[in-house]
Amino acid sequence: MMYQQLPIIDLSAAERGPEARGLLHAQLHSAAHDVGFFQLVGHGVEQAEIERLTRVMREFFALPEGERLAIDNVRSPHFRGYTRTGDERTGGRQDWRDQLDVGAERPARVPADGEPAYWWLQGPNQWPQALPELREVALGWIDRLSGVAERLLRELLVSIGAPADFYAPIFGERAHPHLKLVRYPGSAGDGADQGVGAHKDYGFLTLLLQDQVGGLQVEREDGLFHEVPPIPGAFVVNLGELLEVATQGYLVATNHRVVSPPGATERFSVPFFYNPRLDARIEPLVFPYASAAPGVTDDPANPLFAEYGFNELKGKLRAHPLVAERHHAGLLSPA
Repeated sequence: MMYQQLPIIDLSAAERGPEARGLLHAQLHSAAHDVGFFQLVGHGVEQAEIERLTRVMREFFALPEGERLAIDNVRSPHFRGYTRTGDERTGGRQDWRDQLDVGAERPARVPADGEPAYWWLQGPNQWPQALPELREVALGWIDRLSGVAERLLRELLVSIGAPADFYAPIFGERAHPHLKLVRYPGSAGDGADQGVGAHKDYGFLTLLLQDQVGGLQVEREDGLFHEVPPIPGAFVVNLGELLEVATQGYLVATNHRVVSPPGATERFSVPFFYNPRLDARIEPLVFPYASAAPGVTDDPANPLFAEYGFNELKGKLRAHPLVAERHHAGLLSPA
């Protein structure tokens, strides 16, 4: 079957006058409504910034295993730190990758009696002592891509006839961004090819920087998973579950997965998740196409919550069973 490339969106068109911005909005509307995925260029992030991030990421994964395990996420009730290969789960199966999870650097908040359990997701990061540059680069990337995602979300909302700043109050200083530095070490010893299993993302927007190895696949309208060929310097963007909730399914959160690279080939990727405050409740979006919305996906195995913190906590407890069992056993459903 012939592969159809994802739409390619040039965000810089928003600054090139009414005609170029109008075309941008038409392309964004189509990509977000029909596919839920696209490649983003013209975002303003310089190649030197990308190269510094990828260099420091590779230096982290080149550290001795003991230094990486010193910041194992099992030590963190906030799901921050290093996850060794095979310790994360998607769809109940091992994901064959290791990673570092980073979020906004904030003091731990232990939920008081009666407060939602999702406040456990707020807390400090864990950093390797041998690589102090990583802290600066990772937190700088979060700030940099938060700005890109904010611009993109505004243009996306305008593209479907909604107010550009409709969701501005739920972001700002208390937003809950999330960054992963990910390495896929090659095929698993048992022959399984699940780098990460099919899933949807929890928040508003994901901006993924991938290397040239490939392996990302997106489920298209034919029900099959199609490869996403890497474009140097582009971010692969996908819509998260909250935009599906906000638009009653008019905008789609799409299943995607990563197939492990062959043999011992390594693949590196950096997904950035643009998320609102943990306590943000996602109000229905006011827009002219609302009457054409089909409704939110009905999947009993993956309920969607309008309060963001519950949506993310749901996913964290499933994806990181060792952290959940050690720190949050009371939140787990009985077997």
